[in-house]
Amino acid sequence: MTFGSLSHPRLHHLWQGAGLLFILSASLGMADCGQSSPLSESSLAQQAYLKASNTGAGDHFGHAVALDGDTLVVGAWDEDSGSSGINGNQSDNSGNDIGAVYVFVRSGGIWTQQAYLKASNPDDIDTFGTSVAISGNTIVVGAQGEDSNAIGSNGNQSDNSVAQAGAAYVFVRSGTTWTQQAYLKSSTAGFNNFGNSVAIDGNTIAIGAEGEDSASAGINGSETGTGAPSSGAVYVFTRSGTTWSQQAYIKSSNSQSGDQFGNSVALNNDTLAVGAVGEDSAATGIGGNQGDNSASGSGAVYVFIRSGSTWTQQAYVKASNSTANSSFGGSLSLDSNTLAVGTDNASTAYVFTRSAGAWTQEALLQGANTENGDQFGISVAVHGDTLAVGASGEDSAATGINGDGANNSASDSGALYVFTRSGTTWTQRDYIKASNGEAGDSFGSAIAVNNGTIAGGTPFEDSNATGVGGNQADNSAADSGAVYIFQ
Repeated sequence: MTFGSLSHPRLHHLWQGAGLLFILSASLGMADCGQSSPLSESSLAQQAYLKASNTGAGDHFGHAVALDGDTLVVGAWDEDSGSSGINGNQSDNSGNDIGAVYVFVRSGGIWTQQAYLKASNPDDIDTFGTSVAISGNTIVVGAQGEDSNAIGSNGNQSDNSVAQAGAAYVFVRSGTTWTQQAYLKSSTAGFNNFGNSVAIDGNTIAIGAEGEDSASAGINGSETGTGAPSSGAVYVFTRSGTTWSQQAYIKSSNSQSGDQFGNSVALNNDTLAVGAVGEDSAATGIGGNQGDNSASGSGAVYVFIRSGSTWTQQAYVKASNSTANSSFGGSLSLDSNTLAVGTDNASTAYVFTRSAGAWTQEALLQGANTENGDQFGISVAVHGDTLAVGASGEDSAATGINGDGANNSASDSGALYVFTRSGTTWTQRDYIKASNGEAGDSFGSAIAVNNGTIAGGTPFEDSNATGVGGNQADNSAADSGAVYIFQ
């Protein structure tokens, strides 16, 4: 499976406020806050500073990240080269926001770039690398701006008659060689933003299409019609041999215009979580009243489970203090019975657990120095008893691990917070800053966690370095982006 963070597109520009994180997990009742200051010393250290092999201003390398074992996938959705396929010409910047994905591998603690991935049908504004996910030797890449009129799996890529339809691309690795295995589209062509979020676990892929317009609700309803603009949908594909086919078309149980269901997705085994940042109900907690739309943009998360090939909705999850415009569900991460959910306009984290199919609240969390505008929760990643939370708008001028978070002289430099769980209690262990953090870098916009390794995406970092361990101080490539690895 993938352990990472799938951010909503352009969140740096769209979201204001401190941000709110929720964790859905399995224990009983509400625990105490479990909040603590960061430790003065940490077991974490920065292992690598990664840049694209063809660093360019405005590429936003690190907009999306995903990590599985010793393989890291990085999306740069505004990269401009016109090459296609695997390891093509990186220096041809004749395009505009076509997008690229970079694969790095680790051996003996050393990271190297293994592949440079492009779409098989690159075009301007496709934003290939909007979202990324990895499971073993399979990568899925979303391109929410792709324009073809194709539907289903491996259709005609060349008919660009449907703007912003979106697409997803599947790549597989044999040895050290990557090849494209599939080109996936929604089952109905339209302005869907298909691929704005992706998740993969084994032979199952979930793809969000937050701009999908049908008025249906629930599982496998009518996919036609435009009666509910931007209500959103999620498409589940499964692989048999090397062939991918659509297994399910999923809508929320209370689907309405503007809900943006599918803006985030997370997948683990037979459980799927879907965020809907525009959902409007004033319900709180688990299984509340979905029909009271008096809290515009409060947001919701829906949990689905699969038995055989059949999906059903298991839970409807809201913030316990649901308020208008909080955008609950902006980011998600799922590991077994623990689900982390990020949102906007608050500074609290909630923890729930699942036991015998029921989700209950476990704890509330908060960053030790979180302030209004920090966007705490813009990204989340959970693995086992470790949770990382991004705060891309955090302002301190600290660098490295557990520095002084009180000096707010580096606006929007960004930070990561690491929490660990003991029993049912979560505590903040680490406060992480980039080694060359500066104002406007937005460190923590995307994060991934796996087996003690943390990757933090910083899409607005400015250095002109290339590859691994380059010069961090040359800020001549504005918004080129970087990724930092901590171990």
